Amino acid sequence: MSPKIIPYDIAEKLDWPGAIAALRAGHTRPKAELGDTFLGPSDAVLLSRAAYIPGLGYGVKSFTVCDGNAQAGLPTVQGAMVVFEPEHGQPTAIVDCPLVTEFKTAADSVLGAQLLARQDSRRLLIVGGGRVARSLIAAYAAGFPGLTEITLWTRRPEQAQELAADPAPEGISLRAVTDLAEAVAEADIVSCATMARAPVLQGAWVKPGTHVDLIGAYKADMREADDALISTASLFVDSRDTTLGHIGELLIPIREGVITPEAVKADLYDLIGGARGRESAEEITLYKNGGGAHLDLMIADWISRAG
Repeated sequence: MSPKIIPYDIAEKLDWPGAIAALRAGHTRPKAELGDTFLGPSDAVLLSRAAYIPGLGYGVKSFTVCDGNAQAGLPTVQGAMVVFEPEHGQPTAIVDCPLVTEFKTAADSVLGAQLLARQDSRRLLIVGGGRVARSLIAAYAAGFPGLTEITLWTRRPEQAQELAADPAPEGISLRAVTDLAEAVAEADIVSCATMARAPVLQGAWVKPGTHVDLIGAYKADMREADDALISTASLFVDSRDTTLGHIGELLIPIREGVITPEAVKADLYDLIGGARGRESAEEITLYKNGGGAHLDLMIADWISRAG
């Protein structure tokens, strides 16, 4: 059996509710077995992420992340994912890596927000102006039909203005802002997707009841939230296995004694299994989207069936 080759242009046949549902359903299966490797310098790394989920199969996503590619007119992330069926280990699909990552990343964050954010959330702030930010606009609009406003902040204001010029999701105001502190204070949900190595979000800005969604810090030397936010919010992650010992957002404050590993209350397996999430309307919840090959496998399997 030859594997199906699935290019990025199949994206127009896919939908965000389907992606979110695929992740939710995937977490009702037995817990995944994972294995990651990182090779190369910090600004041009090769990541290979593998997962096995009983009943679903195997997946390996190999891709490069080269920080300087934008200046060369090339994508920052390039690679592919191979999916293998569970019974005989036959490869069933080879999926364009950006397609998997795009749907996995934004659907992961929106699923976390559905489980943790206040259901009456109306205002979303997106910090960051890259490809992920564009996906977050569409994914959050699909996952939170009550949203009325999405604001955008980037270090370079013209980037946010460019995103804000895109057609807005139906019923939602889409606009760029320049004052980050003010925008955070007004938001019900803050989704941060940057390449920051030092915190860009301060706990002092965040009002009670806010849900904070952190996406960008994917390596041990990267952070998006300061110690004040990390130490006062109720902490949740998509997977303990892929965040606690690997990502600077949690690794650094744990190493420095700001928090302990036990501060993380639950991950997606726990939450979908019935663990308590938000406990009050005034609670600040913080969700670390760490990615992980098991999420890639759930999404790649969904893509291969939908395509």
